[in-house]
Amino acid sequence: MNTTHSSPAQPSPATRPVVASGLVALAMAMGVGRFAFTPLMPLMIRDGTLDAATGTEWAAANYAGYFVGALTASWFSGNPRRGLLLSLIGVALTTLAMVAVDAVPTTLLGVMLRGAAGVFSAWALVCASSWCLAELARRRAGQLGAWIYTGVGLGIAIAGVMAWLGGRQRADWLWLELGLIASAGAVLVWTLSRGQSTTPAEIEEREATAIAPTRGGGQLALVLCYGTFGFGYIVPATFLPAMARELAPDPLVFGLTWPLFGFAAALSVAAVARWLPSTSRQRLWALSQGVMALGTALPLFVQALWAVAASAVLVGGTFMVATMAGLQLAREAQPDNPTPLIARMTAAFAAGQIAGPLLVRALGSDRWAGWDALRWTGALATLLLVLTALWLWRSTKTSLKSLRPV
Repeated sequence: MNTTHSSPAQPSPATRPVVASGLVALAMAMGVGRFAFTPLMPLMIRDGTLDAATGTEWAAANYAGYFVGALTASWFSGNPRRGLLLSLIGVALTTLAMVAVDAVPTTLLGVMLRGAAGVFSAWALVCASSWCLAELARRRAGQLGAWIYTGVGLGIAIAGVMAWLGGRQRADWLWLELGLIASAGAVLVWTLSRGQSTTPAEIEEREATAIAPTRGGGQLALVLCYGTFGFGYIVPATFLPAMARELAPDPLVFGLTWPLFGFAAALSVAAVARWLPSTSRQRLWALSQGVMALGTALPLFVQALWAVAASAVLVGGTFMVATMAGLQLAREAQPDNPTPLIARMTAAFAAGQIAGPLLVRALGSDRWAGWDALRWTGALATLLLVLTALWLWRSTKTSLKSLRPV
């Protein structure tokens, strides 16, 4: 698989609205619609809105919705901008509606809202990647696409800081505030993207950023590795604040883990976009999963707040780099229409996310060899991340050797 990149594109006024649209869209869809529940779950448990088991079910509903959204995102292949705007409206509405879950006696409303938010966030990720990368390709600035993925970390950081600083107010007020922010974000993306093209890039525009297409077997390997990545990161991404809360019950202490996660995600992607624009995407993905494995392994052996914080930095600082690299590889593999491949990879990622919490739930409260379900799931995640990282790295070396003249 050839993943060599051309020289970095220079920013221009024509590209800024596209990058800003993608950045804001992913901040709202992923940082709020997808991940806001993580820092708010311990606060909702504190408020008596739900218990830990119900929180796991709501998280699983979001992952299931994300899976459904990934499978159906190809509906918007012809006009990904329209899908992006629809998904952002959905994220705003489902976030605002979370205010009402405490007033409804059944937990079904929470399951439905988290599931719907998962659908909308998957649509947003796929459509933002497809539309923004195509628009930047049209402007001969494809490598600026890395900047849109800083939005995910920024959105996580925004939600995390709000939950941290506002952790002593009720969780339903935080849901309302985040819903208003998501609504403003949807309006901003609509404004920035007005007048932009919605048609596929012309052949010469695709060739400006496309690399040698990946064959079918290579595409399947990408999908499987991306699914493993989804399983590997999801345990810390779901339970880090809850793990920190067990060690320090004060929200001004345990609430710091999620802002750390978000800021690490944003800064790592920005660093890659600024200093490593020409690095092999597959090699970058392999390195990210290797470092992520260290982050998932650390809490297994060290039960301390600093270990949870370090895990937040290591996993947060790599999961969006791996996401970005994987989706850019999909763009390179299918420059004509990357949406179906991106959707398949996102579906595999979502399936991995579903498997993580469900495995924790299935293992139950028993302990084996002194470890509980969370630690055994983390150990399996670490092993799979290491194996796929080694495969990605070795596959890249083989591909580069095949390109050398004989």
